[in-house]
Amino acid sequence: MSGHHDVASVKLAAPSVAAEPSASDPLSDVLRMVKLTGALFFLVDASSPWGVRVPSASGFAPIILPRARHVVSYHIVTEGSGWADVPGVAPVRFTAGDVLVFPHGDPYAMLSAPDGSPALGGEESLDFFRAMAAGQLPFVVPEGGGGAERARFVCGFLGCDARPFNPLLAALPRLMHVRSPAGADYSLLDRLIELTLAEAPLRRPGGESIRLRLSELIFVEVVRRYLEALPADQTGWVAGLRDPGISRVLALLHERPAHPWTLEELAARSGMSRSVLAERFMRLVGQPPMQYLARWRVQVAARLLADGATKVAAVALEVGYESEAAFSRSFKKIAGVSPAAWRTRFS
Repeated sequence: MSGHHDVASVKLAAPSVAAEPSASDPLSDVLRMVKLTGALFFLVDASSPWGVRVPSASGFAPIILPRARHVVSYHIVTEGSGWADVPGVAPVRFTAGDVLVFPHGDPYAMLSAPDGSPALGGEESLDFFRAMAAGQLPFVVPEGGGGAERARFVCGFLGCDARPFNPLLAALPRLMHVRSPAGADYSLLDRLIELTLAEAPLRRPGGESIRLRLSELIFVEVVRRYLEALPADQTGWVAGLRDPGISRVLALLHERPAHPWTLEELAARSGMSRSVLAERFMRLVGQPPMQYLARWRVQVAARLLADGATKVAAVALEVGYESEAAFSRSFKKIAGVSPAAWRTRFS
């Protein structure tokens, strides 16, 4: 998809004046449709030299978040500095206040120096995750050789659904680096981190639900910061949210996915000509509006199928298909399996 790069590093500026809000919020819609299935986080207290290599999420997800079909890793730097390294991507230096997100499950390393050697390799990292998931490790994990230079960062892992269609994850780079704004006041993200650090070690009843919500809120706030700081020429679904016309079209499609939308009606409702809408939507979102609508309908249907016992024919009507057969063909083309098979596998 257009806008999906290997790495993106953004420096926050003062947010611009927001456009008039639409009835639907596509970012919230995507997050609501993509079921969150768990969260884990802990605090690393590192002393130089230090380094950890984290294997592909497919290797550790069954250990720490067994119900998750996809895991997003993020790291919030509270003190010090270091380097993040993803294979095939130039190392990125981070400092206190920065946030690093690895949305696609890639293996990666966190290092005190760009040419450093991790103390924990892939298999050792899996052993660490096993111990953490079993509650055998403290919330604050020491790491490194005991040198004077120190770094502290929150390591967070958020389980979610990535299939059949997650436009947000698809648009994010392999390594998302959101830098702390210079001279920023105490922010919402600071408050969320403070709550996270206060809640995580307590092991109180309901803690799993609170950890999940805090992780979700942190992730949403980081995505909002990323959105605010995107370069003017950036493309991708997230960039489309910033464009007033395309954001309006996305809101319409999300608000009423079952409506028989046409390019003409979308253009009229968004104040653009058909040709301008088609060109701008394709350039920013990476696919034509009607193709996006078909994929979003399948995402909505997938959640309905997984969450309840509604008959396939009723689900088809709810997402805009008059024929169960047409719906089943479209669903299988996009999701790779039939609606009935999806329900059996994921409900």
